[in-house]
Amino acid sequence: MTEASMQQQPKAPDVHTLDVVHVEGDVYSVDVRGHQLMVDQPTDAGGRDTAPTPTELFAASLATCVAFYAGRYLHRHGLHRSGLRVRTDFTMSPDRPARIASVRVTVVPPPALSDQRHAALLAVASHCTVHNTLHQPPEITIELEV
Repeated sequence: MTEASMQQQPKAPDVHTLDVVHVEGDVYSVDVRGHQLMVDQPTDAGGRDTAPTPTELFAASLATCVAFYAGRYLHRHGLHRSGLRVRTDFTMSPDRPARIASVRVTVVPPPALSDQRHAALLAVASHCTVHNTLHQPPEITIELEV
């Protein structure tokens, strides 16, 4: 294979695998590259409220992705991340199917960040991977392994 033909080959997709296993009741354990996360349901939904819900983790995923991108912007420009916060509010849809109807993400910049940098910080934070994915949803397949 020549160098020119190697450059034309599309890159193979980078597949990431997560495993979820039942623990007890409504509690599930998520294994992510050896890291453990737990999910549960609130007591009023039949769970024991020992961990966040999957829906809360979905919103947290967006918030932490925004925070990561904002933090990288600050670091890249030699600015301190101390005081950087991201707050997320979401509302559930009142109709079916069950889903999140709206999400509001608020970036609280570090107090020392100049007003001139606010728009750039917001622009970078608004293009995080999770936000991009929500704007261009992936193909999702749910299958049963037997």
